[in-house]
Amino acid sequence: MKKVQTGYAEALRVTLETITPLSSERLSLFECSDRILASELYSQVCSPSTDASLKDGYAVRSTDIEKASPKNKVSLTVIGTAAAGLPANTALSGGDAIRILTGAKIPDGADAVVSEEFAILEGECIAVFNTAEPGRNILPKGADIEAGELIAAQGSRLSPGMIGIFAAAGYDTLPVHRQPGLAIIATGDELVAPGQPLPAGKLYASNLEMLKSWCRRYGMQTTFSILKDRPDLITATIDEAISTHDAVITSGGAWAGDRDFVARTLSALGWKKCFHWVRMGPGKPVGFGMLRDKPVFLLPGGPPSNLTAFLQIALPGLLKLGGHGKPSLPGTMVKLVRHLTCRQIDWTEFVYGSLTDGERHPLFTPLRMSSRLKAIARAEGVIAIPEGVKSLPEGAVVAAQLLR
Repeated sequence: MKKVQTGYAEALRVTLETITPLSSERLSLFECSDRILASELYSQVCSPSTDASLKDGYAVRSTDIEKASPKNKVSLTVIGTAAAGLPANTALSGGDAIRILTGAKIPDGADAVVSEEFAILEGECIAVFNTAEPGRNILPKGADIEAGELIAAQGSRLSPGMIGIFAAAGYDTLPVHRQPGLAIIATGDELVAPGQPLPAGKLYASNLEMLKSWCRRYGMQTTFSILKDRPDLITATIDEAISTHDAVITSGGAWAGDRDFVARTLSALGWKKCFHWVRMGPGKPVGFGMLRDKPVFLLPGGPPSNLTAFLQIALPGLLKLGGHGKPSLPGTMVKLVRHLTCRQIDWTEFVYGSLTDGERHPLFTPLRMSSRLKAIARAEGVIAIPEGVKSLPEGAVVAAQLLR
């Protein structure tokens, strides 16, 4: 029977629409770096909380020194000092100045700060030889953040810089989405765990280590299993994994051969298949569905197909599960070094390549896939020849996903 194949764009849409982000937890700011914000948050305070000095110098009334110059020094009486956290206890009147340090509250009556290099201290007075218009060297209240201002939207990734803004906005904890706990299950009689002796005819489970590393990059917690091609063992392992994890990825056994048991096992377990087989290359046998309301991704075992199916279907789904507002790899525009032609016009073809500096855009050079593992290891980006497009000309500027 001919398999029903889903277009890549449709498969991705279905994946993202089917998956619901995990619940949230509240963590201290220190624990929130690279986590995903679970709700939009607004500033609780103004930062700075008052007009503050940007310089060490003297707080003054701008009108008192509006005619000051090197040839016309203006004398002002210093009546106090203000430092960050230690405001002056008196207000300025005409002819007065207050010594002020960076970050200090602007005293009442002052509307400018004269940098100390434009004033000479003479006992209890200063001789000012430069003007300072209203607002000079003053950071207004709320200049960094206004009370009630939106700081970040739900789904935002919390960079260290964002953590600093939240601290300034009055937060010490934040609501973030839970990071997915993921079971990765590799199947195949030929597979051997890295580090073990390698008998003739066997191969190391390199896909497994690659998938674990990608998940670790995004903070996902993983467990893994390497299973023989035994339906009873595969069934028991998936059944347990779906009970103890937020999602399951299988690697290998996604085709329809005599010893490809994974899809049949999932059907027996009662999964709700969304699709299996997608018009994309590499990675055509990829599948996705829900088992007990948890996502399950079927990845083929060949290295290029395994990686492509993970990056283009599984990873966006897992990022959506973790609450990412933009569940995709980072991207940029690149310029093609040479002409590219797809193998089948009715599917989406993904091409891996290296990136070098270009005049306006990075230059994308496709990698030869004859040595699959080397090409995957050296790939810095991937582009798509969309369904319905036969070729992309040399010099074309196209979107690329970044892998490094």
